[in-house]
Amino acid sequence: MTSTHYDLIIAGGGMVGSALACALSAAELRIALLESAPLERIRPEPEPDIRVSAINRASQRIFAAVGAWDGMAAWRIGPFRDMRVWDATGPGQIHFDSAHIGEALLGWIIENRVIQFALLERLQQRPTVELFHPVTLESAEPAPDGGWQVRLSDGRTLSARLLVGADGAQSKVRQLAGIDTGGWGYDQKAVVAHVRTAEPHQETAWQRFLPTGPLAFLPLHDGRCSIVWSTTPAQADDLLALDAAAFAEALAEAFDWRLGAVVEVGPRAAFPLRLQHAHAYVQPGLALIGDAAHVVHPLAGQGVNLGLLDAATLAEVIVDALAANRNFAALQTLRRYERWRKSHNLLMLGVMDGFKRLFGSTLPPVRLLRNVGLNLTDAAEPLKNWIARQAMGLEGDLPRLARAVAPS
Repeated sequence: MTSTHYDLIIAGGGMVGSALACALSAAELRIALLESAPLERIRPEPEPDIRVSAINRASQRIFAAVGAWDGMAAWRIGPFRDMRVWDATGPGQIHFDSAHIGEALLGWIIENRVIQFALLERLQQRPTVELFHPVTLESAEPAPDGGWQVRLSDGRTLSARLLVGADGAQSKVRQLAGIDTGGWGYDQKAVVAHVRTAEPHQETAWQRFLPTGPLAFLPLHDGRCSIVWSTTPAQADDLLALDAAAFAEALAEAFDWRLGAVVEVGPRAAFPLRLQHAHAYVQPGLALIGDAAHVVHPLAGQGVNLGLLDAATLAEVIVDALAANRNFAALQTLRRYERWRKSHNLLMLGVMDGFKRLFGSTLPPVRLLRNVGLNLTDAAEPLKNWIARQAMGLEGDLPRLARAVAPS
């Protein structure tokens, strides 16, 4: 391809942006996908990357529908069948079992790099998509004849009828479009690492709610666990400064020795946590998806799943507009995507924020309420199964790709 004009420019070749490109690659559209990293840095390495995502059924169906799931499975995926959650300040606990809702699994823990690489590898087989890498978006402005014109870090200039921002929480597309965000920081950091425990993880996702934040042990394919320890910035910095043995001791104690001693600790990192939501998802010829539109607390692992539903929904809106011979980049068309996703995302952000505040409270009446609530919900099987199906993406107003039949 030598022309600088495309139907779509997708800024951001991460999991969500690449999924959108895959979903639209069979349409009669010319797509430019911008990725800031060289492909060799994205390719999975023998040692699993510490950045992982909890992938639910809806997301797996999207990956299967666009032909990327087999590529992920060929690398490594960690299924989990159960989830156990309990409160460190009382007897409250809840257990989700996939068998109780007639499913083989609740979800998968997969490295972000494995997901991104499998999607980009799939795109290599699609002549309608051109991958620009490593490049970043330097500027974007409305084109005189409609659409958008962008300048890349390598000096090239591209134009398109539709510009999609899939470029993360600090989205350059969103900033250049003048779209404001609301939200707040949580005064928390999430410490992440891969660890091995003395006892097997049992293909179970474990989460203990501590007064300083939730601690999750997520099952990996090789028997290790990926841990996400949300805590105060000061404690997070202290945890990163500990040697491996001291960190392992502190981690096992914080986890109440549920899986025995922590016998192996990999590299550690930490990142700040916040809630953020764009005031608008669309403008004429422009749309935001994924973290560019919304950032949620990771306590339920829903962030990337929300973004993938954004991608599948936007793809459906575009394909439907093409089938009806309508302008897919018109504001009226894009508003359908915004209406479809914005209310659902806002609800999820509110629920996650509420859970964070509920489980972070040390007030005795609140502690009593949440422990009683956990036990009552655990005993109410229909309610518990409905919550599980919602989290798995098996219920609700889903786009077609998320409803596709997926392999077990």
